[in-house]
Order: sequence, then C-alpha cells, then structure tokens
Amino acid sequence: MNDALPQRSPRVWVGLAIALAGFVAGAVLTSVGDEAPLAFDTVADEAWTCSMHPDVRQPEPGDCPLCGMDLIQADPSTGSAHTRDKLTLSPRARALAGIRTTEVRRQADATEDLRLLGRVEAAETQMRNVVSWITGRIDDLTVNTTGETVSRQQTIATLFSPEVYAAHQDLLSAKRQLERVGTNAPAATSAARAALSAAEERLNFLGIPREERARLANATEPVQAIRIRSPYAGTVIERVATEGSYVQTGETLYRIADLSTLWVQLDAYEQDLGRLAVGQTVSLNVEAVPGTPFTGTLDFIEPTIDAERRTARVRVVVANPDGVLRPGMFAEATVNAAARGATAPLVIPATAPLFTGRRSVVYVETQEAEGPAYTPREVRLGTKLGDVYPVMSGLLEGERVVSRGAFVVDADLQIRGGHSMMRRNAAPAHDMVIPDIDERMQPVLRDVFGHYLAIQRALAADELETAREAATALGAQLNMALWTGPGQARWRDISQHMRSTAERIEAAADIAAMRTDFEPLAGDATVLLQSFGNPLDVPLHLAFCPMAFDNRGATWIQAGTEIANSYFGASMLRCGEIRDAVAPATWLDASEDRP
Repeated sequence: MNDALPQRSPRVWVGLAIALAGFVAGAVLTSVGDEAPLAFDTVADEAWTCSMHPDVRQPEPGDCPLCGMDLIQADPSTGSAHTRDKLTLSPRARALAGIRTTEVRRQADATEDLRLLGRVEAAETQMRNVVSWITGRIDDLTVNTTGETVSRQQTIATLFSPEVYAAHQDLLSAKRQLERVGTNAPAATSAARAALSAAEERLNFLGIPREERARLANATEPVQAIRIRSPYAGTVIERVATEGSYVQTGETLYRIADLSTLWVQLDAYEQDLGRLAVGQTVSLNVEAVPGTPFTGTLDFIEPTIDAERRTARVRVVVANPDGVLRPGMFAEATVNAAARGATAPLVIPATAPLFTGRRSVVYVETQEAEGPAYTPREVRLGTKLGDVYPVMSGLLEGERVVSRGAFVVDADLQIRGGHSMMRRNAAPAHDMVIPDIDERMQPVLRDVFGHYLAIQRALAADELETAREAATALGAQLNMALWTGPGQARWRDISQHMRSTAERIEAAADIAAMRTDFEPLAGDATVLLQSFGNPLDVPLHLAFCPMAFDNRGATWIQAGTEIANSYFGASMLRCGEIRDAVAPATWLDASEDRP
C-alpha cells in the first residue's frame, strides 16, 4: 500500500511555490562561476526558515509555528555577502542579477499637481445692494424670497411715502394753477411755471427717476404707492426688507449678486505658496456636480497668513454661465504647479520603489570594500509624474538607488530572513512627532475611523453596497474636516489621499476593485494611528494577511482581535494574524519591525 502524501491546505502549496521562486532568485545570485563565494552571516551552520515568515529561524526542519508551512533550508552558499541590513554582491552576481542603479536627481521640468480645498462664493465685484431712495412704509414686496432672479428695472417693492405724497400733491396743484392762469397774465404764468418747476425738482431730489416723474405728472390724484425698481440684474442672496416695516432713505432692501461669475476661495498652506502665482490655470472638481470639469484662473493670493491655521486665502475666478455652480458648494482645486531650479523635486525612476501598503521602500547603493552594497530604505513619495516619482523625504540628491533588479535583491533578503520591504528596519522617512491634538478635532478623527471600520467590516462580510455607503460617508466627512491645529500639514496629506481613495471605493464596479482600493485606505488608517493616535474608546489592531494580492501580503486596521479579512471575505475570512494592538489614546509605533 502506497504511503499517502500528507494533506495540506491550498495556502501551504502556494507558499511552497513562493519558496521555489525564492530559490530561483537565490540561484541567480549564486551563479558566480569560479569566484570564491563571500561569507554569509548566519545564525548557525544550518538554519531553516519559512518562505512566508522569513524572520522564523529554526536549527532543524519542521513546520512554521505561525502558519504551519514546511520550513525551507536557508542555504548560505551564495555569491553575496549578507547582513540583516544590507546585501553585498560580487561583480559577477551583480551582472547576473541584472542590477541597475540610477542617481537621485532634481528634474527641472517636473510638474506636480497641488491639490487645495475650498468653497464657492459669490464674487464681491458682482454683488450689489438695492436700497430705498425714499423714506416710507413697505406696502408690498413683489420679490419676497431669497434665491429669486430679478432683471434690471424690475419692480421689487412698493412703498407709501408721506414726502412723495406731499411733493406729488404740490406738483399737481402747480400744474392745475398753470392751466388756470393760461398765457393772458405773464407775471402769474411765470410764477405758476416756477412753482411747477420747483415741485418737479423736489421729486427729483427725493430720488424718483425721470420715467417715474413723467408718470406722476400725468396722474390726476396724488399716488399712495411708489414703485421701487432694481437697478441691477441678478439673484437675491439676502432679503432684508419686511412687508409693513418703515425704511429710511438709503436703507438696504435686498442684496443681489450676479452669479454668472463666481469666486472659489481656497486655503493654501504657507509651504505651498511659493508654487502659486496669479494667472495660473486651475482645474476644479465640485462634489455636487460630479463628472463636470470646471476651469478657473488664479486671481489673487492673500498677502497675510492666518496665525492659527497657517494658511492664506487663494482666489480663483470661474465662469458660471449656466448657473450650475452655486455659492456654498465645496470644491477641490488642482493646480499644475511647476517647480524649477533649487525648488525642483528630487525624482527616482518609477521602477525603483517597492510598495507594501502605505510604505515605499527603495534599495540604496553604497560602496563597500567588498563591492557595491544595497540597503533597504523607506521613503515618502509624491504622486507619480510620468515615469518618475517625486521624493518627498528619505533620499538625498546624488545617492544611487536600484532601478532594475530591486525585486531580486529583496527576494534574497526575504529568503535569508533579513530586512526587506516586508520587514521594516529603518525609521520612517519623516519624523513621527506626535502633535497635541486640538480637542475640536477629536470628534473628526473618531468619525473618520468609524467610517473606515464600517468599510473594513463590510468588505469582510462581502457587503458591496454597505461598503459603498460607508465610503460615501467617509468622503463627505473628510471633505468637511479642515485641520486647524498642530499637525495640520500631515493631516492635509493623509486626509486628501484618504478622501481620493474613498471616492475610488465608492465608484468601484465590483467588490474586487473595492478591495484593491481598500489597501491604500488601510495604509492611510495606519498612518493616522501613527500620527494622531487611537481616538476611539476601544483598542484597534493591526492585522496582516500574507496571502493577499497574489501572496504579496497586505495589512489593515480592525477593531476586534478575531481576524476579519477584508481582502478575501468569506472565502478566507480568518486568514492572517494580529501584529499589533493600539489602546485608546495611544499611538501605533512607527519604528516597530513589521510588514
């Protein structure tokens, strides 16, 4: 009777396939011909490790204590010198691995989109006040609601004015007197004409326009009501007048604005002002009008900085001939700001970084006595610009990074249990200085984490529409949240990225696409925990699944200790492990050695 092969889960067989791929990478690095292999820093003469958890090191074969997979032997015979922090290759191994490096440089013609948030407002230059030119009582308002559209010379109210009534009565009396006198008595005729002229001039001084004076001159009885006409066309944005009330000369009745041209008032942080200039073209995305692009011109940059928020107002003028835009709407502006000279960004090839969640890792080349050495370093990158990434922090101009073959170097370090993109060995690219959070922002953080956790739970439960609704709520929350205290620049970066990711989740066609976009959202939640701490009253947990995304692995934040895998749902709901816990009012350690 043949011995049956031991039954193993599909995850184990996938892991064995990854291990085989790792041995292939190792084989490339060991093909060094007749050259003597360099020494490999091992824990013992023989070590066994797990392809999915390379930090596991055992002196003998067996099963991985974390996932149950077969351990594989860590072979020290190689053409590379290795420590936990770097990998040194011989020239032959470097050539066979196809390693190429590129210098970190400034790209003088690089452009990077600058995203700003703001509100649509009525243009001050298009706002007018309709005032009363006489004293009197408002008998009727023909325009009595805010938002109505009025045309030029439209009657908007009628007033009873004792002054106009008396002046009109004098006008009619003088007119009748002139008709009685006729032309037979020149002196009396002259006096009557003078009285008529004085009555007309009195009406003119009361502010009654010429057309209205002509109507009054042809009347037979003194008028009880005077019509007030709007000298401007536009939309009523405020009704001040009330029917039955008395108004004085010059008192405002309505505020009217021409909304065919609007302003978008943006908040720009002080560090971004150097990239803005009057005359720049600005692209606008308005939440209330999805799918409709708007274009405006940067018209004014406020010359002072808000001392508390550290922002300056930036004004964009945008045409609104169809009346689609309305004051009060939120808008996101994109400015294609070119950076030149010393302010041009450092860039690296798009093939250089390796990504895992929110982390970006590159391999930096240094010259050692044994030859070129490669050390993993975490960096912070900006939005991709063509075939390069701008470097926000983590690299210096003139350093060299691996632009081809980074996966080979990383695979060798992973198989040998060294530091790699799957294990954090260096401090983050930016200093994690925990700010003192403004108490007003604590409810905002709680709501943001609440919506994020709703998305996480919905994906774990395979509930597409629930996840979509939670993403919509998260985007709306982030749209309203303007940070005003310490850490505002970091909040701006995280919240803007989180908001765009939430929008992609909301628009995803199926749950698979949602899960792809959920990974960067989970990375944003992780960075929020690192930067601002846990605002909830319950602990949050950092979970990791090594099987996500074709065994690349991915992390997420969840509330409970029982694994609820958002990347697989019911098919592999409990796949993964808890890597860390964050108690209420504490922070996630950014320097801890984890994927």
